[in-house]
Amino acid sequence: MYENLCEPMPLKKEIKLYTGTGNPELSEKIADILHLELQGLKIEKFANGEIYARFDESVRGDDVFFIQSLSGQNVNDLLMETLVVADAAKRASVSKFTAVLPHYCYARQDRKAAAREPITARLVANLLEAAGVDQVITVDLHQGQIQGFFDIPVTHLTALYLIGDYFRAKDFDWDNTVVVSPDMGRAKHAKKLADYLGCEVAIAHKSRPKHNAAEVMGIIGNIEGKTCIVNDDMIDTAGTLCNSVKKLKEMGAGDIYVSATHGIFSGQAVQRLQDAPLEECVVTDIIPCDAADLPGSKIRTISVANELAEAIHSVYMRRSVSEIFGGNLNL
Repeated sequence: MYENLCEPMPLKKEIKLYTGTGNPELSEKIADILHLELQGLKIEKFANGEIYARFDESVRGDDVFFIQSLSGQNVNDLLMETLVVADAAKRASVSKFTAVLPHYCYARQDRKAAAREPITARLVANLLEAAGVDQVITVDLHQGQIQGFFDIPVTHLTALYLIGDYFRAKDFDWDNTVVVSPDMGRAKHAKKLADYLGCEVAIAHKSRPKHNAAEVMGIIGNIEGKTCIVNDDMIDTAGTLCNSVKKLKEMGAGDIYVSATHGIFSGQAVQRLQDAPLEECVVTDIIPCDAADLPGSKIRTISVANELAEAIHSVYMRRSVSEIFGGNLNL
């Protein structure tokens, strides 16, 4: 009577997509590209602010991808939301839980720059692993070595070539255009973008007396009379960026464009960008930006939904992610 129990049973491992409250619009775009529906996930808050999460369906044995941009005024709630959902997924016996975190929070504190400081980029990695995250997909970490803080696989994507394609479509004189790195730390990325666009590169040398403040001391390279494309990984308060733009103008730069993967835009950032002597500020849709839709806004957004969708599909199908970038994913 027990013979049938020895017969092989086909196992069906499904892919299931869920979204947090960080950027549901981006999650919808990704789901549409993958021809999937965002599954049922209840996320609520108790009266005292504690977060509650519950899957409305069985996820036993499934590959679960949870999309969450960790940014904004409620960044701490979004991080906790991710941890709670990961814990719920593991207790529901998922086969694999992948956290798709297009923006990775607390990444700026990736080392001890002074005595008695935390390394929060490592702390967040520890929290994600402790909650049960099996893999992370992210875009343009503040520093690439943050991947080494994890003991789980990290798929590190870049929006550099998407930004490059945006500027390629413009009618620039590339012999009279220069990509400007805002500091020495972004020099490698600026060189990659400059090579992709076929133009020169320059590097700004600056000092940073305190957080969210910096002063440009000089420029390595020729910018006089040239179209400048300033590229960074994030724009937060935009104070440092706008000061750099003014300094470039004082040093004889032509039209100035700024670009970044993560447009955080805290405080008066949007107004500062509007008042600054720049033509456009190009960011991705990783972080929602209502200002991009306003008439006369200098802010332009490009979508990373297709790139993230391809990465999710590649991870699920156990295929190489570097093929998305033509085999080159060396950041």
